Amino acid sequence: MDVSTGAGGTWALRVAEPADVDVIAELRAAVMRPDLERLGRFDARRVRQRLRDSFSVRYTSVVVVDGAFAGCVTLRPGEEEGEGEGAGDGCQWLEHFYLEPRFQGRGLGAAVLCALLDRADAERVTVRLNVLRGSAAQRLYRRHGFTVEAQDPVDVFMVRPPINTEEPHV
Repeated sequence: MDVSTGAGGTWALRVAEPADVDVIAELRAAVMRPDLERLGRFDARRVRQRLRDSFSVRYTSVVVVDGAFAGCVTLRPGEEEGEGEGAGDGCQWLEHFYLEPRFQGRGLGAAVLCALLDRADAERVTVRLNVLRGSAAQRLYRRHGFTVEAQDPVDVFMVRPPINTEEPHV
């Protein structure tokens, strides 16, 4: 378990367990609902099922703040085929990065993202993600070096190559 202090408390990443899938699916539905409704794409069943279909304890971490569930994040290797632009290039995909609303806006998301990016930088790995168009999360990703690679009517695809590992990510 990775443990850090800041962002309003002591936070840690722990390996996800199969039992986490339901609470994570509910969190996904709650935090994505406003953006999905804005885009005319919210479906209560589908938003939960898409998480369940892709959930992997191997690549998902649960964010814990002072012992309480605060969110989750998945960082998985890119596939050799079928992942679109950048497939098979040694990248990692940042997915399912959700924080409980009570933990948003306190620097926790930035702290977790920095920890993940520091690891990717040390491994010299490009990180890719997609975010819903118009999502406030785009600002967070831009501040941490992600740039827009492509977009469609629903999603914005972003990429961040590794940076010099001599200096910690800030």
